[in-house]
Amino acid sequence: MNDNTQHDEDLAILEQLNLDYIRSDENSDAKRFSEFLSDDFLTQTPGITRNRDEYLEYIAKPRPIRNITLHDANIRILSDVALIHGRVTYFMVDSGEEREALYTDVYQKREGTWLCVAACAIAPGA
Repeated sequence: MNDNTQHDEDLAILEQLNLDYIRSDENSDAKRFSEFLSDDFLTQTPGITRNRDEYLEYIAKPRPIRNITLHDANIRILSDVALIHGRVTYFMVDSGEEREALYTDVYQKREGTWLCVAACAIAPGA
């Protein structure tokens, strides 16, 4: 397999993982998250750092947001690491207010599989 073919395959996988991340967040799908978060995963949102177990517990609870819409995603593959920078909008369940979030997710290819190893989001209310 040539480098361009591998790059295209990796890019397609990462695009799908990005969409899975967003949908799993909106739908409190901790099971799906558990399939692509690394054991050493860490996430940060303003004022909070969570490890994998803490994040899965947090995600399993009903989410205060709905209708997450992806507007921009920039995927950069840097050897066995990939950065996904994105922008989404969503609505708060309680108020119906629309908000915007910016995020960067870090994936690493481990034993042939892309896993999310870190995430950072600026997501008011989420």
